[in-house]
Amino acid sequence: MLVPGVEVVIAPESSLRIVAFIGLGVALGTISGLTPGLHANNFALLLAAAAPSVPGPPMLVGAAMLAAGVVHTFLDIVPAIALGVPDAAMAASALPGHRLVIEGRGHEALRLSAMGSGLAVLLAMPLAVPVTELMVRLYPMLRPHLTVFLGLLAAFLIMTEGSHRGRLGGLVAFVGSAGLGLLTLDRDPAALLDAGGMLAPLFAGLFGAPVLLDAMRGAGIPAQGDAVIASQRRSIAVTALLGTVAGAMVGYLPAVSSAIAAVVVLTVLPSGSGARQFIVATSGVNTANMVFALFALIALGTPRTGVLVALDSAGVPLNLPLLLATVVIAAGAGFVLVPIVGDRYLSFIRGVNYTQLSLAILTGLVGIAFVFAGPIGVLAFAASAVLGLLPPRLGAKRVHLMGVLMGPIMLYR
Repeated sequence: MLVPGVEVVIAPESSLRIVAFIGLGVALGTISGLTPGLHANNFALLLAAAAPSVPGPPMLVGAAMLAAGVVHTFLDIVPAIALGVPDAAMAASALPGHRLVIEGRGHEALRLSAMGSGLAVLLAMPLAVPVTELMVRLYPMLRPHLTVFLGLLAAFLIMTEGSHRGRLGGLVAFVGSAGLGLLTLDRDPAALLDAGGMLAPLFAGLFGAPVLLDAMRGAGIPAQGDAVIASQRRSIAVTALLGTVAGAMVGYLPAVSSAIAAVVVLTVLPSGSGARQFIVATSGVNTANMVFALFALIALGTPRTGVLVALDSAGVPLNLPLLLATVVIAAGAGFVLVPIVGDRYLSFIRGVNYTQLSLAILTGLVGIAFVFAGPIGVLAFAASAVLGLLPPRLGAKRVHLMGVLMGPIMLYR
């Protein structure tokens, strides 16, 4: 029965145009997500620069940009676990995922990530409205204490190291990366593309280059086993919920990135949680952030992610039903693409000489650093690569290198 006063209009031509633009966004997000070292913010700024020249209504161009961002959050796990070169948002889960690949469980890792991201979208949709209402009230009280929160978090992570040597190594990694962030993040580098910023070279150096350099001495990726998921469904659901809640924090709090929220997830995962749970949680953070940030933009008028900054700068009308439908469609596409593309990605990597591949990717990362951040980006990449080699040699986890973001935020939020 039709609702009185509501007129249902079916416009096949308009629907086809919407689907076509969303499909374009899915294709672009697939390319960006699979490109080693390409940060989502850099890609979003490129889309914003290109948006005025794309033929079509701004609303549909915005839908394509949002679809690209959502699919990117699904597929950036693939180079992170296959090559060890993460997008900044996936930096915290890159090494746990890479460990599963080394154990021959790469296909399982991909599916866990897809489930974490997919469940996060399903959970974030009903939570977005009440969480937005809550954050509108709490935001003025939370912001002044962000520095204290991040400082306590950094101290807690250092103290969780299992030895005095590890704690000292964690402190060195945090302070060193914080110093690197202070020196570089606020720079406006002269680069070939005006979509720059220092995040791409910094994260590629801190978390990608060290893995590639160490892997050059190894035998490459081993044969991968089946895709059976070892974790229990309840555990996956609970962990995805944690990631979703952490994604809400990213969506509403200024200067808190998906990578920092992933570090927060470390502190609340049950004792003994392994790489599988961590991949689910951090994938959930990465994708849920897109949903909550969209509501934050509409409610607070402030974009919190690179993609939404791009939408805002391009003057895209905030048609919430269309944008939410875009998120759902793009999430469904990303969920399907992760195992299909990811499995083939792993098979291709395994058939290539890993030393030559690592050298080629390192060369590509230097190129990305130069294109997006110029000569200073190349220097930042080299310095961060040296720093990224230190934590495991000092008995500490690389997660302390997230000081590259946390330190500057604590001092200059």
